[in-house]
Order: sequence, then C-alpha cells, then structure tokens
Amino acid sequence: MKNKGRLKTDKNLQNVVKDLEQVKVNSFHATQIQQDTNDRRHQDALNHEE
Repeated sequence: MKNKGRLKTDKNLQNVVKDLEQVKVNSFHATQIQQDTNDRRHQDALNHEE
C-alpha cells in the first residue's frame, strides 16, 4: 500500500491530544470525562461484536 505523499495522522494520538487539551476542573468533572471515555469504548466494543 503506497502512501501517496499524504501523511496519515494516528487516530489514537489525536484522541490523546484531545484528552490532554481538556482542563479537569475537579474530581466530579474528571469522573464525567472518564465515564464518557468508557462509554465510547463500550459502544465501540458493541459495534465490533459479531
């Protein structure tokens, strides 16, 4: 597979950067952010089940 001069960004790294850009105000907010991440992972797992 040839890379036609385009750089592909790593989706995992994009998500890490997005997470690092968020300011965690307090523990409640941090818990909400973590739960959002867990929910996305769970939904992704459901989408990939056969």
